[in-house]
Amino acid sequence: MDDPLTLFRTWLDEARAAMGYDAEAMAVATASAEGAPSVRMVLMKGLDERGIVFFTNYASRKGAELAENPHAALLFHWQPLGRQVRVEGPVSRVERTESEAYARARPRESQLSALASPQSRPVPGREWLERRVAELDTEHAGAELPVREDWGGFRVKPAAWEFWEHRDNRLHDRHRYARAGAGWRVERLAP
Repeated sequence: MDDPLTLFRTWLDEARAAMGYDAEAMAVATASAEGAPSVRMVLMKGLDERGIVFFTNYASRKGAELAENPHAALLFHWQPLGRQVRVEGPVSRVERTESEAYARARPRESQLSALASPQSRPVPGREWLERRVAELDTEHAGAELPVREDWGGFRVKPAAWEFWEHRDNRLHDRHRYARAGAGWRVERLAP
């Protein structure tokens, strides 16, 4: 197959059929300006020709690292299917209107949590977080919740994809797609 996005969509649909909601979980690896890496699990919330989208607090550790070093690596691991997909590329913020539309489509409880949480920063305790959520819920009772200015989406524009498929004899299948002009160069990699 010449188009990695088409192949990814096929594999994602198969993973969703096998795993449901968990198929959209992905590891996001970032690095500080000094190159110190960090990784965490997030949910993919958008996929199209422009890239793969996830949402977070821009002041979180991953947000700060992406501001310093706007590149990321993603990993989707679909163990029941014996497959994984790696994606690498530059990262940019999505438009504010896209972030607000996604935020407002979330359940109110999720919106309150995002509004209350100073993500990645120390807090006095769980009670403080729960109290802050309750205060915000009361403050905005019966009204649309605001979306924090420091909260929104990031889009990873794939510069490379790698598709890995398990084989019992450990001679796994690996194919790498790397940008080549307007298209993709496809290589088989040794396992």
